[in-house]
Amino acid sequence: MRKNSLIPYCMICILLLSACSAQNNSAASSPDDAHTQTEPETSETISTDTALSDSSVLLDPASVFSDRDFEVGYDTDSSAVILLEGNTASCNSNAVQVSGSTITISDEGTYILSGTLDDGTILVNADKTDKIQLVFDGVSIHSETFAPIYIPQADKVFLTLADGSENMLSSGSVFEAIDENNVDAAIFSKDDLTLNGSGSLTVTSPTGHGIVSKDSLTITNGTYQVTSASHALCGKDDVSIANAVFSLTSGKDGIHAENADDASCGFIYIQSGTFTITAEGDGISASSDMQIEDGTFRILSGGGSVNGTKQTSDSWGAMPGQGGRPGAKGGFDPSGTSSASENSAAEDSTSIKGIKAAGSLIFNGGTFEIDSADDSIHSNSSISVNDGTFSIASGDDGFHADDTLTVCGGTILISESYEGLEALHIRIAGGTVTLTANDDGLNAAGGTGSSGMAGRGTDSFGGRGGMMGSGSSDGTIEISGGTLFITAYGDGIDSNGSLSISGGTTTVCGPTQGDTSTLDYDTNAVISGGTFIGTGASGMAQTFSESEQGVIAVRTGGSSASTAIKLTDASGTVLFDYTPELDFDVIILSSPDLVKGETYTITAGEASGEFEAN
Repeated sequence: MRKNSLIPYCMICILLLSACSAQNNSAASSPDDAHTQTEPETSETISTDTALSDSSVLLDPASVFSDRDFEVGYDTDSSAVILLEGNTASCNSNAVQVSGSTITISDEGTYILSGTLDDGTILVNADKTDKIQLVFDGVSIHSETFAPIYIPQADKVFLTLADGSENMLSSGSVFEAIDENNVDAAIFSKDDLTLNGSGSLTVTSPTGHGIVSKDSLTITNGTYQVTSASHALCGKDDVSIANAVFSLTSGKDGIHAENADDASCGFIYIQSGTFTITAEGDGISASSDMQIEDGTFRILSGGGSVNGTKQTSDSWGAMPGQGGRPGAKGGFDPSGTSSASENSAAEDSTSIKGIKAAGSLIFNGGTFEIDSADDSIHSNSSISVNDGTFSIASGDDGFHADDTLTVCGGTILISESYEGLEALHIRIAGGTVTLTANDDGLNAAGGTGSSGMAGRGTDSFGGRGGMMGSGSSDGTIEISGGTLFITAYGDGIDSNGSLSISGGTTTVCGPTQGDTSTLDYDTNAVISGGTFIGTGASGMAQTFSESEQGVIAVRTGGSSASTAIKLTDASGTVLFDYTPELDFDVIILSSPDLVKGETYTITAGEASGEFEAN
């Protein structure tokens, strides 16, 4: 067997890429839009235990829920009974005033409602210290010109759905003002509002929001179907959810929390629940932090990944079926029938992400099926994935964090994306990640934009890329554990800064066409542990700049997809056995079993050659 004869007819072209490891060659392939960046971090590895302890708890359930939020019992003997009777109502309590079809509750207590109100409003206007429980036991209320439920003042209102009851609320085509408050939802509360119980509630709001609290919105049980022109569920200070079942269809966000006056508010906490969300805007959006402990989520936002090239929502605020976004092919069954027409500059800023937080975003569990026109998981700050199962199709990034994305556990499957995982700092310490990206698989760039062309330095073979521009060198990618399988049609791993691999198993399958490479980094790429398998193009190829374990990197001269790659040691033991799904010109292999200075045999299809690990 002749050494260095992997492809016999082009054996002169076979080069050891690892011979370039003594050089500090940089190759930035894709700069991103300018943004404020933190100071660059070192390439120190992180432990799974440390990452979990630092990032698994943001919000304490004890500070989010009160004991009474979960209490659904009531004493029928001491409760006031309100019977709705078409265009009026009757009640046995002096705390209830009936004026035509407007029923006003003015004192603390429990009120049991049943019957139908054809065109009217339940108005709760009590002292600021009063806690009021409304029990819905077969309620149907429609208000043609206002909100069916309006709470201008109370300490807190508990809306309990009686066991087995079916309840319906609907608003009409306008909301006519009756005071200084801008009432624009089927349920509108100025103060804390909790919904619970084991019944069901259907809410329809063709020109406004579904359920709104201008304080805290808490839902701890029950079954809810909300269809709205704007946000389905909205809380100013926070939205906190446990146990409930939701079917939400919205012209804006499915679940929305925002407080423009206090940056510490506007958070979302989800302990558990079942969520089916079809949103013209974001599926779930928080202006502050978000923490999800568990739950089952099925989210379609912005019509799905099929609309990824269109960064806006056509009919912002339209009811489903009234000029909404067309559906995603093969995705969920969305609402709306509008065409993908051109949009104004103002609409271009519309957010159509799956799950979005302006602050920190933490996943401690849950099952997520997300099809989104923009990023599926997005944070303007940092994301921590400690557990959970994610199935994602994205029109832009699968996961995007402006600062740090940390994966310590869970299972992530990204079937479609522009870039799979993107952040200024990417840290992978555990879990399983399988992704397909039209551009980069992992991209350490951060900011709000997508990566594009970037300047490259001297490539691994002495040539220059000659592309205009330059990327930031502040990015870091650290892989210390987990299992990654990356299929990327741009760069497999692209760090606008440094790359460090100290554990786990990483497989990169890249194409041969275009200015792409298996590894692309600006400053250095160090492998000190773990297993790495990479295939891809040779034109802009880089290998690791430093290694504490053996690395073999070779050009094959061109091999077709499904060509089996095997690496054996001197005793004939197979150390690598891998079949790429794409054509390849380059093979890069490293593991703790490869010893520097030892000779190994690589077989690619019918060709083979002997190479020394560097």
